[in-house]
Amino acid sequence: PAVHFISEPEDSLHTKADAIIIGAGVIGSSVAFELAKRGYKTLNIDKLPTSGYGSTSNSCAIVRAHYSTWDGVAMAYEGFFYWDDWANYLGVQDERGMIKYMKTGSIIFKLQGEDHSKKSLKYFEEIGVEHEIWDLEKLKERMPIYSHDQFDGTTRPDEDEHFFDKTGKEIEGAIFTPGSGYVSDPQLSSHNLQVAAEANGGEFLFNNEIKEIRQENGKVLGVILKTGEQIDAPIVVNVAGPHSFVINRMAGVEEEMNIKTKALRHEVHHVPSPEGFDFEKDGFHTSDGDNGIYFRPETGNTILIGSEDPLCDPKEWIEDPDNYNNEVTESQWRAQVYRCARRIPDLKIPSRTSGVVDLYDVSDDWIPIYDKSALRGFYMAIGSSGNQFKNAPVAGHCMAELIDACEKGHDHDANPLKVKTVYTGLELNMGFYSRNREINPNSSFSVNG
Repeated sequence: PAVHFISEPEDSLHTKADAIIIGAGVIGSSVAFELAKRGYKTLNIDKLPTSGYGSTSNSCAIVRAHYSTWDGVAMAYEGFFYWDDWANYLGVQDERGMIKYMKTGSIIFKLQGEDHSKKSLKYFEEIGVEHEIWDLEKLKERMPIYSHDQFDGTTRPDEDEHFFDKTGKEIEGAIFTPGSGYVSDPQLSSHNLQVAAEANGGEFLFNNEIKEIRQENGKVLGVILKTGEQIDAPIVVNVAGPHSFVINRMAGVEEEMNIKTKALRHEVHHVPSPEGFDFEKDGFHTSDGDNGIYFRPETGNTILIGSEDPLCDPKEWIEDPDNYNNEVTESQWRAQVYRCARRIPDLKIPSRTSGVVDLYDVSDDWIPIYDKSALRGFYMAIGSSGNQFKNAPVAGHCMAELIDACEKGHDHDANPLKVKTVYTGLELNMGFYSRNREINPNSSFSVNG
């Protein structure tokens, strides 16, 4: 299939735009589509060959609503409907095909004592997220391969000689949300959005890097590329993923931000489904807070295993997002796969590691920054922390509303913008995502795809 990209800058096309969007991942492409629909002449600039080739391509692309804040649940629930209505929402057909929304539903284990599931359940009930409460009998009926053991805390198998010892306790049951699941091809989702943006007049410039954010008297003027080309625009949006802090420093806006971002290396692993069970067809996205992991079906009857960032796991912060170890490590492979084997006792652990390594763009409290900055005309959709893929189309809508309001004179810092959602009609307070917020103590400080 044809690839939509321009490898060399064309002066006739790219001397000016209404809005330059730095990055063409799933959120950057979504911001472009939503701004283009509102009549802005958008230009996405990305250093890679086409949309979604960065960290988006390695996203677990999980769509789920169990967050520990009202705002987190409300935004994610709104996202369910975008993915379910994808082709209609975009209004285009991509020659490469359209993504499929694999609506498996999500199982969230309920643990004895206070846990993440109970916080989420409260918000499910307030907001109206469809859910079922499963006792252990129902859980056994739906997922016979799951153990009900509760291990009372996540450890690392290479540091805990009692790693597989049972405590004698059992989980309480599970919460099931039927509207959740995962997106079949995260990179393709960006391309779908790119085609939709282009259909509304948006343009994309690939294989090009930003060298400078041009500004004068506290107002953004545009960018200079590494080729030396100057592009004028009164609006620049930083959606650079793990490179977001690099761009913020280039723009000189990081110092004034109370919440900042940095890049974190992360691993996701693949293992075969237990013999005799078709996890690809009959499995669910599952959040196992007791073992500090989540997992979901993957093509080829395999299980994809990700980490919920338990405290015992070391965090590897990356100073240079262009230079990090992208190979799976034996230690983290064992940690995540063995945790999954505690939950699925029939799991056959392969002798060879298999998985993907990429970077998260992590904010100080793992909640994204969807905001303006101290530099007029410079906006940010950053700090996605590995869990905002699901929210990309909602974030695109919210950012377009925010940019449009601020450009028309709204003082968002003094009076945070409220955005009405398209499908659920919920009102999102964009001040929740402010760069000036205090660290949110209710954040789970973790990821679940």
